[in-house]
Amino acid sequence: MPKTMTDKPVRFQFVEKESDLEAIARKLEAEEIIAADMEADSMFSFREKICLLQIASRRRIVVIDTVKTRHLSVLTPVFTNPGIQKIFHGADFDIRSLYRDFGIEVNGLFDTELASRFLGFNETGLDAVLKNKFGIEMDKRFRKKDWSRRPLPPEMIEYAANDVAYLLPLAAALKRELKTAGRLSWVHEECEALSKVRTVPPSGKEPLFIKFRGAGRLDPNTLAVLEALLQFRIAMAEKKDVPPFKIMSNSAMIKLAKVKPGSLSKIKSSNILSKKQIDMYGRKVAETVNRAARLPESELPRYPRRRAPVLPSSVHKRIKALKEWRSDVAARLALDPGLFLNKTMLTAIASQRPGDMDELENISGLKKWQRRQFGEELIKVLRTIP
Repeated sequence: MPKTMTDKPVRFQFVEKESDLEAIARKLEAEEIIAADMEADSMFSFREKICLLQIASRRRIVVIDTVKTRHLSVLTPVFTNPGIQKIFHGADFDIRSLYRDFGIEVNGLFDTELASRFLGFNETGLDAVLKNKFGIEMDKRFRKKDWSRRPLPPEMIEYAANDVAYLLPLAAALKRELKTAGRLSWVHEECEALSKVRTVPPSGKEPLFIKFRGAGRLDPNTLAVLEALLQFRIAMAEKKDVPPFKIMSNSAMIKLAKVKPGSLSKIKSSNILSKKQIDMYGRKVAETVNRAARLPESELPRYPRRRAPVLPSSVHKRIKALKEWRSDVAARLALDPGLFLNKTMLTAIASQRPGDMDELENISGLKKWQRRQFGEELIKVLRTIP
């Protein structure tokens, strides 16, 4: 294999017409395994969309322009067929995006990033894993470019093709290691669960500050100003078709909420916004701040406090014992402790305290491989705590 992505140009087909896509889909349906990746415009548009879809089989690499070919229904049989294994690296975003943009579900998933984690890799990004396994240096020049622009420069299209060029041999290598370690079935089950993730659209009922870091520490008056500014920012972002952070940064938003500059002169003297931002949004920001700052006490928002349930001391003792056991197992397996048994599962097991393997079946969310591999040990640990 070449040592860098530019040592040996990758041969690929660039697809811009739906008629060509139909022919490609028929060929892909005959494959047993394919690799896929995609490029999106999340850094450049208000509503993120897939701009390129790259697919590699043992015979060909295709780069599909999904801006020009927005109807990908011909690929649905390929992605939904569990008999065709689909290789992704870090599939969470891809699975959600394919379903969001095209209604495409993915069956037969194998995620090489997840596989790397179950092999105990310290760094699991594709560039780090390829360097680890094959000594290949990935090209990173176009990682933060605007993939929605048209026409795309040829070098950007080739960069995209390179992202899938090595996924099939990488998957083969990782599967061999997982099989030797006895963890291949673990990853298969985790991938099956990962293939079902979906993006939940916002309900429109919750205030925007709920997902704003640091909002929980603000008083009601400041929270009201922050919410008004967030509403203003998202309206401007949608109007200009840019991500909200390109209107104003989060740090600027929370500073404005705390300072509450109610006039253009105060906004200028606060040095929070740039001259360009002040020229474009200054007066509207001042109006927004003033309107929110004058809200009566009865209309001021309160940050909702979700109190964790109070657990009995006996459950805390079991959680502590399980954590100590988990740390020992993680060290033995050279794995992140949370990877094979996370905090939520520890709490559920400690709370329900299953006494045998049959009762362990009733723990919702516990994977089959976790029960099969560690069930007896879990029960044994629980029995040591009165």
